[in-house]
Amino acid sequence: MIQTAHLIYFSPTGTTRKISVSIAQGLGVKNIIHYDVTLPDSSFETLLTDGVAIIGVPVYAGRVPELCLKRLQAITSKGVPAVLVALYGNREFEDALVELRDLSVAQGFNVIAAGAFIGEHSYSTPARPIAAGRPNTEDLKLAVELGEQVAEKIGRNAFDSPEIDGKVPYKERVKIGGVAPETDSEKCSLCGECAAVCPTGVITVSDSVTTRADDCVMCCACVKVCEFDARPFNHPRIEERRGLLLKNCSTPKEPETFL
Repeated sequence: MIQTAHLIYFSPTGTTRKISVSIAQGLGVKNIIHYDVTLPDSSFETLLTDGVAIIGVPVYAGRVPELCLKRLQAITSKGVPAVLVALYGNREFEDALVELRDLSVAQGFNVIAAGAFIGEHSYSTPARPIAAGRPNTEDLKLAVELGEQVAEKIGRNAFDSPEIDGKVPYKERVKIGGVAPETDSEKCSLCGECAAVCPTGVITVSDSVTTRADDCVMCCACVKVCEFDARPFNHPRIEERRGLLLKNCSTPKEPETFL
């Protein structure tokens, strides 16, 4: 019986974390240990030697964010079986899972399963919803089922690596950053919640809120956490992408699993 699940994830808006937790529930483990590498001060120089690892990342333009890859490199393994999770905003996950697989193998993990799940897109707004509310109850149920299937696979002493959709070499990385959410000073309470959830630490709160746009990864965690709707992200470039996503990616997609 599996005793421990190591949940390793980069999850600015919490959606990747939800899927990872549901997979762990399906595994039926006694102990769940979290390694949340989302924030700038998260550092886990860790060598894992037992249990099962669940490694979860968001998908940014078909790839794993570079920042996420860098932080995951601190966690290594001696052959621990791993379940990979790529969470995307209802467009495509493209090469993110194979990129995560290659990193995980290089770090010493034995990849035995993977899943591509859908989460609310970073650019989704109430007025222009893109996969709003995902992962939903059905998504989480499928994540639990994946965990159950992995537990059954391990129970058979089967540790083979599945074929995972994606290409090598990976698609060219799209440049991220250069623009960032702004602050509506009339609505802002200077509570600091936006800065607290920023994975790159580019938000500074003092007498006002400033954002260093060049290093923003446009995850929109600050937008979604703000209770006062004081972090609008309506740059023309983002509005154009929202329009394309609404036009081409409105039909709900279903999770895909690889065992």
